[in-house]
Amino acid sequence: MSIPACEQQQLPTVAGGTTAARQPGRLAGIALMTGSAASNQFGAATAALAFPVLGPAGVVAVRQWVAGIILLVTVRPKFASFTRQQWGPVLALALIFAIMNLSLYTAVDRIGLGLAVTLEFLGPLSVALLASRRVIDLACALIAAAAVIVLARPQPSTDYAGILLALLAAACWAGYILVNRVVGAQLPGVQGPAAAASLSALLYIPVGIWALADHSVTGAALGRAAMAGILCSAVPMIADLQALRRVPARFFGVFMSVNPVFAALTGRIVLGQSLAPADWRAIAVIVTVNAVSASGGGGSRIAAASHGRGAGVGVGDDRELCRRRRRAYLVRGTWHR
Repeated sequence: MSIPACEQQQLPTVAGGTTAARQPGRLAGIALMTGSAASNQFGAATAALAFPVLGPAGVVAVRQWVAGIILLVTVRPKFASFTRQQWGPVLALALIFAIMNLSLYTAVDRIGLGLAVTLEFLGPLSVALLASRRVIDLACALIAAAAVIVLARPQPSTDYAGILLALLAAACWAGYILVNRVVGAQLPGVQGPAAAASLSALLYIPVGIWALADHSVTGAALGRAAMAGILCSAVPMIADLQALRRVPARFFGVFMSVNPVFAALTGRIVLGQSLAPADWRAIAVIVTVNAVSASGGGGSRIAAASHGRGAGVGVGDDRELCRRRRRAYLVRGTWHR
């Protein structure tokens, strides 16, 4: 699919102008993407600090409530205008949100932040690779599978339940991308994902009450869980939107591939979680495979799946397509964290 004309109209620092004019915008975009990734992983680490007090379910509940309120207030989904046909995929998306977050945070609690996030990234990578017919993407899939085998190799400390939970989160992320394709085709902008996030917060009310009632809740733990909701949703939302005005979508997709490295480093610095040299090498392999896939068009395929647009977009749809592409990358990378 060709790049819409509005990529050049709305992103002049990326698509037009002199090298000197483009460079500051590109550097600012890189800084924003770095801040977004750091905020995502620091938010997850902050949430992990509350696990001993609230448990993963309690932390996820608070994090979902905060994120749901933020999206409800900022996006203001028009629930009353949704049709029965639109409600189906929105409810499916809400359920995916709920399962994905709980499985990821429970995996972080069991196997650590770096390993859990790395395995979760197999979700969008799988969607991109399965949509490809390139030989290099087949090679990427085989290499990624080998890296997963290394990460899951039998050791005295291997937690297979944690690994399976991280893979469940990956499957949910892949499902999110595919379901969001339907949602994006039926609802404008980010109405669908915002509505799903709000409904997911409602689903966590009984879960949160049960989890919090079963623990000795402290203000510090609640604050950390709430901060995770802000650092993993509001901050990346703003940073990613600004970054996508300064860098091409494909470059953004490649840069997102370094998130597992950010996660592993954050886990080491903030949580004191260490990884074996073989684990670091496997993470580096998966990051490289993600980057190769995104640089070759995988990122564009994921974006297309996210906002429900494929080939055959007319010229008159270019401006809306650009807006949805930015939002699709934004939703893919941040809202479920």
